[in-house]
Amino acid sequence: MQEVAQEATRQVPRTVIDDVVIRFAGDSGDGMQLTGDQFTRTTAVHGNDLATFPDFPAEIRAPAGTLAGVSGFQIHFSSRDVLTPGDQPGVLIAMNPAALMANLGDLKKGGLVIVNTDKFTDRDLEKAGQTSSPLDDGRLEGFEVVPVQLSALTKNALDDMGLGAKETDRCKNLFALGIAYWLFGRDTAITEAWISNKFKAPYAEANLRALRAGYNYAETVELFHSGYEVPPARLAPGTYRNITGNQATALGLIAASQKSGRQLFLGAYPITPASDVLHALATHKDFGVITFQAEDEIAAIGATIGAAWGGALGVTSTSGPGVALKAEALGLAIMVELPMVLVDIQRGGPSTGLPTKTEQSDLFIALYGRHGESPCPVVAAQSPGDCFWAALEAARIAIRYMTPVILLTDGYLANGAEPWKLPEVDAIPDIPVNLATDPEGFLPYKRDPETLARPWAVPGTPGLEHRIGGIEKQNETGAISYDGDNHELMSRLRKQKVERIAQDLPQAEATGSPDGILVISWGGTYGAVHTAVDTAFKGGMRVAHTHLRWLNPLPPGLRELMERYERVIVPELNMGQLSSVLQARFARPVESYTKVQGKPFKVSELLARLQLAQAQA
Repeated sequence: MQEVAQEATRQVPRTVIDDVVIRFAGDSGDGMQLTGDQFTRTTAVHGNDLATFPDFPAEIRAPAGTLAGVSGFQIHFSSRDVLTPGDQPGVLIAMNPAALMANLGDLKKGGLVIVNTDKFTDRDLEKAGQTSSPLDDGRLEGFEVVPVQLSALTKNALDDMGLGAKETDRCKNLFALGIAYWLFGRDTAITEAWISNKFKAPYAEANLRALRAGYNYAETVELFHSGYEVPPARLAPGTYRNITGNQATALGLIAASQKSGRQLFLGAYPITPASDVLHALATHKDFGVITFQAEDEIAAIGATIGAAWGGALGVTSTSGPGVALKAEALGLAIMVELPMVLVDIQRGGPSTGLPTKTEQSDLFIALYGRHGESPCPVVAAQSPGDCFWAALEAARIAIRYMTPVILLTDGYLANGAEPWKLPEVDAIPDIPVNLATDPEGFLPYKRDPETLARPWAVPGTPGLEHRIGGIEKQNETGAISYDGDNHELMSRLRKQKVERIAQDLPQAEATGSPDGILVISWGGTYGAVHTAVDTAFKGGMRVAHTHLRWLNPLPPGLRELMERYERVIVPELNMGQLSSVLQARFARPVESYTKVQGKPFKVSELLARLQLAQAQA
């Protein structure tokens, strides 16, 4: 935290700083995600730019007090542009020993630790696998430690309400939030309004008391040498809202429905971390959205194909395991050439893997994970807010080219949040839809000469009756065909149709140095990679960055761009999937830098890799 100036607020010295990374950590039942979410909302209204990183166990109720059961929420907020949730927190609020020990290694040296001392009993330490208390054995040397009896103070604040011990203890996260609000000069009004709307008596009053008690406690007992103030960021003029990737994906699909005049249908089976897309869309029936929670993944995509056949914008959302189950039906959608979107919110695999952690390891299955020659366009979002535009783009291409499109996001984008500027609705281009209506000369597979798209003939349109199904189609007529030459022709036409999407894509471009090292990223790694490359370039390194939005087809001019640079490095949260694709496509060496730990890249990790590359040059 860089000190800039001093000011006084309520007779308390406040240090003005540029940015802060704070992490709330505790048991899964301690309400850390709620606490982080409320701090984020208040910070967004304050005008700071921000990025968040919720991190929680996969178990519904992991063992309380253990390292495996720790849930965390990190937020990076600043008076400047923010692209990542931060490498290291400067402030850690730890609710128990497990939360402290699971996160202490990430904390900046000299960082601030606010710790709930009531949970440092022998039993709590034993649960966390500790033989001594880190509060007493020197492991916190070099940090600014603020001990707070959160549980006892919360109990005192609610003592006359007649609540049980467990009910009272559940409010301690609001007490901690009140402390954080005072520390960073945040107003409690937004959270107070949320509490009043969220909870009924007596729990609303209990949470309000805890929040205010935490704030007043921090103000009156002189816990800190000073408070801090992070001024609002200079964002572009407009109206902003705080948004997660899943919320933005849902809104992007609704926008595509409105701009195309096609009813939106989502067929989905609940799966982490994709379920919130289903939840979000289910609340928008006023836009004509139909949501269908199917009994399994196969039924979900089957219903989606039926909806697209019936003239709707068909969407199915899932994560990696669901993509595997949908593979055969997706091949059917490719065969019958219907416009639909498959949203894959990637998570750690294989199998159940790391369901609440992030990864980019579904690229291969998106590109190749179907039997037969079944090419499918693939687009990837780069930030939580960008999920809106990526969803809109996926739907536009699906309708224009009459093909399923796979939209890749990931757990980091899905659950993370950032301020998002609301677009002007009228400025979003319409999505033209060419429904077949004239029976004169109609053929179900007669193709548009520009896009190779077949007609979208909605059932019930007089004179447009035709056959559809999974057996190979005869060119133009759509009749069943086993002719080998026809099969090759149709396979090549489907492939060429996907390749022609490149005519709608912008040329590949890079920012930074015109030669030296080119770093290629895709998906949710954008923020960390862009920040690292920009830092290295401003430090004198010959390095540039290009980010791929489209993975199939690849953007035009990418080969020529890569040939300008001596070395190409591809950072990915997998074992090198895009690197393999680029090497195969362009027959040139590509250096892969990978991470599969269920966590996003840190800027410091990428900078270290670039410095190593420079030293090797």
